[in-house]
Amino acid sequence: MTGAAPLLRVRDLCVTFPPRRGRPPVRAVDHVSFDIAPGQTLGLVGESGSGKTTTGRAILQLQPVTGGSVELLGRELSAMPRAELRAMRRHMQFVLQNPYSSLHPRMTVAQILAEPLTVHGSVPKPRIPERVAELMTVVGMDPTVVRRYPHEFSGGQRQRIVIARALAVNPDFVVCDEPVSALDVRTQAQIVDLLHDLQDKLHLSYLFIAHDLAIVRAVAHRVAVMYGGRIVELGDAADVYERPAHPYTRNLLDAVPIADPAKQRAKLAAPAADPDFRGRAGESGACVFGDDHGASGAPEWHEIAPGHGVSCRYWPADLMARRAT
Repeated sequence: MTGAAPLLRVRDLCVTFPPRRGRPPVRAVDHVSFDIAPGQTLGLVGESGSGKTTTGRAILQLQPVTGGSVELLGRELSAMPRAELRAMRRHMQFVLQNPYSSLHPRMTVAQILAEPLTVHGSVPKPRIPERVAELMTVVGMDPTVVRRYPHEFSGGQRQRIVIARALAVNPDFVVCDEPVSALDVRTQAQIVDLLHDLQDKLHLSYLFIAHDLAIVRAVAHRVAVMYGGRIVELGDAADVYERPAHPYTRNLLDAVPIADPAKQRAKLAAPAADPDFRGRAGESGACVFGDDHGASGAPEWHEIAPGHGVSCRYWPADLMARRAT
């Protein structure tokens, strides 16, 4: 991490979906906190339904927030008037998961890329075609194809166009929600390399949401592991991958396949980190670090090394002895 003040500061973010069809309310995001520094990437990982996408949408104020704080460039977003929030949107953009559905099928590439320029008035109207050509070049595409429609491009090319649209207004922060999951492996690597290059050139900050830990390892400076709407582990990528402390993180890493067949067979033969931690975690309400959170009101978050923390929730006590190994 750099010593700079965080570009994005999230504190105790909560999102609750209202009751439906007689079912109780659902706390999809539960007191989530993290920072992202300028020019850095935070990888947000977890299984489907863990609250990753809802967190990203809530940060961008595309999903109503029921509690907590989101600050971008030192400005609080959650209580910002609509007109001010619209102006702030040029600083924060979204790269969606599916390039096949995130581009308007009846608009040409030129129209798609010109739309945010027109909405935000970021360049004079006569210069819009020039800016569109610049954006195509930045993402590695031929500017002469801007009169074509999205269906005329491959999945990887469409995702490059989606990225170009996000970059149109010179944002500081981009939420990438599973940006390569709909692509083949070779194209995934190309898009990851493109995101790296753009970050270096434009000093972008990313929230990179994914369930594929191998992809996240290739792009993230820090990693947050999410389960049940909460972050259960957060730290530098090297620490989380090489020294995972939480059993859920270990289970996610155990699920990542290894290219070497012999090593993969050995891995499958080895016992899982804790295959049944969900059923036993937190049943007693006791903290494995010895704290009485109910009595003290202290958070369930514990720093186990500088910049590396875990939540004692969903952590069975019998794994505490293994943490130091």
